[in-house]
Amino acid sequence: MKRKDDFNQRRAHLANLSDEQLKARFWELADKLTEPMMKMGYEYTTPAIERSVLLRMGFSSLEAKEIVDGCIENNLIAHGAGNVIYRLAKANNKEIREIGVQLSEGKLWNEAVMQFKGGTK
Repeated sequence: MKRKDDFNQRRAHLANLSDEQLKARFWELADKLTEPMMKMGYEYTTPAIERSVLLRMGFSSLEAKEIVDGCIENNLIAHGAGNVIYRLAKANNKEIREIGVQLSEGKLWNEAVMQFKGGTK
């Protein structure tokens, strides 16, 4: 079976472009292709990602699990567990570690909800 060679037809719209124009076209298409993935990365998170963030903030895996579970229960996961801790620490003028430990112990969740939603649990 002989393959029909249609390369020249498929490249006709690119034939008159310079190397710089081809390079620009490539990056334009690459950006268009990756844009949905980048958007998802900014807009969505998972419990595993949030636990990973908390581990890098210095919390133990048990503390991280409790904090993330609390964020899920209080519908704060979309704000990011690390952000919840940071904003509470800033609002209370306390250390991040101290606030995170309190959250892992089940404390401060009403205040966290109020911080982000302006309401109560």
